[in-house]
Amino acid sequence: MLLKHFFKGKIAHSSYILAGKNSCAVIDPRRDVDVYIAEARAMGLDITHIIQTHLHADFISGHMDLAKTGAKIYVAKSAQCTFDHIPLSEGDTIELEDMVLEVLETPGHTPEHLSIVVIDKSRSDSPVGVFVGDTLFVGDVGRPDLFPDMARELAGKLYHSLYDKLLQLPDYVEVYPAHGAGSLCGRAMGAKWTSTIGYERKYNAALQIKEKSRFIKSLTENMPPAPDHFSRCSDINRQGPARIADLPVMTELSAHQFKKRTGDPGTLVLDSRSYHAFAAQHITGAWHLDLNGNFPTFAGWVIPTDNDILLVADDYKKALEANTWARRVGVDRITGYLDGGMVAWAVAGFKASSIRVLSAEDLHDMIAGEDNFVLLDVRAPQEYEDNHISGAVNIPVADLRTRYNELNRDKTTVVICSSGNRSSLGASILEQHGFSKVCNVAGGMTGYSAAGYTRECRACVIPHVSRFFTSFSEVKKHWDAE
Repeated sequence: MLLKHFFKGKIAHSSYILAGKNSCAVIDPRRDVDVYIAEARAMGLDITHIIQTHLHADFISGHMDLAKTGAKIYVAKSAQCTFDHIPLSEGDTIELEDMVLEVLETPGHTPEHLSIVVIDKSRSDSPVGVFVGDTLFVGDVGRPDLFPDMARELAGKLYHSLYDKLLQLPDYVEVYPAHGAGSLCGRAMGAKWTSTIGYERKYNAALQIKEKSRFIKSLTENMPPAPDHFSRCSDINRQGPARIADLPVMTELSAHQFKKRTGDPGTLVLDSRSYHAFAAQHITGAWHLDLNGNFPTFAGWVIPTDNDILLVADDYKKALEANTWARRVGVDRITGYLDGGMVAWAVAGFKASSIRVLSAEDLHDMIAGEDNFVLLDVRAPQEYEDNHISGAVNIPVADLRTRYNELNRDKTTVVICSSGNRSSLGASILEQHGFSKVCNVAGGMTGYSAAGYTRECRACVIPHVSRFFTSFSEVKKHWDAE
């Protein structure tokens, strides 16, 4: 038995190759599958099995593209998938050379969830590890609230999946989750990629809540927001995603071709450059998502999927990268790229817009002075509650799409987040709705605290974690309070 781990940042996704001498299985593959094909070829292996622990909500899976290898797709019978597959139920087994994979039904994060226990018969009849998908994480458990009408029911099922099944495995069994720190599929995952049943039994904060009603309460209140694409991706994965080869081709367009296409009904512009570059000059009405930030999560969250998308990027390589990230979350209709970028647009003499960028000192001077402006904090409520500038209005950035009317277009609106990325997205949304006096704070609350104007933001200084909870210590306080 050989295990190869693949981790994809931004969406914090873990997938695996489980290999024998001649063949292998790919567990929970991402959409762009060439990495698995190349690795199997390098190891001299045939990909024979594609195993899905569940219908992933935060990304489009690669099972349909990977099936071109001739491998069979294994997925829960209860998922009711419409593509060709081998359905799995409790007690089923899969044989892979000397390995036996035993199927456990572990609903809770999703209704159809499976965990796959690995037994390496060449060593013993005891389990070696378990692919837990999003049922159990390092330091956390899967969130059951992605189906709001079923949240309490799923939380109860998650309790039994954990206590009656996974925690019945020996302490030495290794735990292979489908996500790590930074994912919104849980509340506060640890930064390690793998663990053991024994370690999680002892140190996982959620698993210290032994009483079922308290466990359910802890997982159905004060959860971080679920992005829009979480509800879309599950259904797309159930039906079988379009193969990448069948998606629209991103065509290089001259500035004149690009401008003509922007007049097409149902076409939007997405700018993926840095927030400084976007602020200096951008196509009026463009959405902005900084490729250096959490581009895929917010692309899936806010970008309409029924529109053709024209992309502005630093160069063609960056455009390809942005398109790949967009496709990972089901934003599939990027059909054009501005060849030559904003330089070509400017040389062609076309109109552009700009946004004023403020430093921490600029913002402090405005607050201390007589300026009449609105300070808009677009961070998540948990971040805002942890620390914010007095007088700031909190509207999470994704909510601006519908809540912009709560703001006054006649006033200068200064937008702030933790770094400058989300606030630039917020500024672009406001501009689309007629706000002409918009500023973005470079460095956000991180820079503002570094300048000494407020205390340090606890969410901003912890590496690897989601920004939707303040810190591991704050989350532990929540668990302890339960």
